[in-house]
Amino acid sequence: MKRLDTDKTIYRIVMTGLMMCLILVATSLFKIPVPGTQGYVHLGDAMIFLSVLLLGRNSGALAGGLGSALGDILGGYAFWAPWTFVIKFLMAFIMGLVIDLLERRGRKVSDKGVTAVDIVGMAFGGAEMCAGYFLAERVIYGNWITAAVAIPWNIGQFVVGIIVAVVITQALYKTPAKKYFAAR
Repeated sequence: MKRLDTDKTIYRIVMTGLMMCLILVATSLFKIPVPGTQGYVHLGDAMIFLSVLLLGRNSGALAGGLGSALGDILGGYAFWAPWTFVIKFLMAFIMGLVIDLLERRGRKVSDKGVTAVDIVGMAFGGAEMCAGYFLAERVIYGNWITAAVAIPWNIGQFVVGIIVAVVITQALYKTPAKKYFAAR
């Protein structure tokens, strides 16, 4: 393996670990309890979106799933960790997949920051998260009403996540570090 390939691999591993930590911190430190359920809203989704924008689909999904599941484990919601891992992994993966598919269909990729394609990808990922938690809450709580109560809160969480991720990404694209972002 050439040195450049090794450097890129090390960079990707370190950045994936860093994003997992940022997702864990954003999930754990900024909790707003959701009335009528045992859940909470947080800023972890913003960091998941950011991880996909910076690292790409696969590394972003791994960071999203593991960082969010660790947030549940360390935050006293360990029974949610397997559900969260799958839901947040798929959220990030679907976001990256939608972005890749739209870009292959001729949508322009910008080296200046977030595009409409990126926002559409985040919206699809957020929709998956809402559906995933709706189904998980139905299984865990045993009724549809409790599961439905959380839907508006989950929508609000991912919309705020989109806004925060766009602001942070736009700021990062103005730095020399943008050359290290995912090749998109």
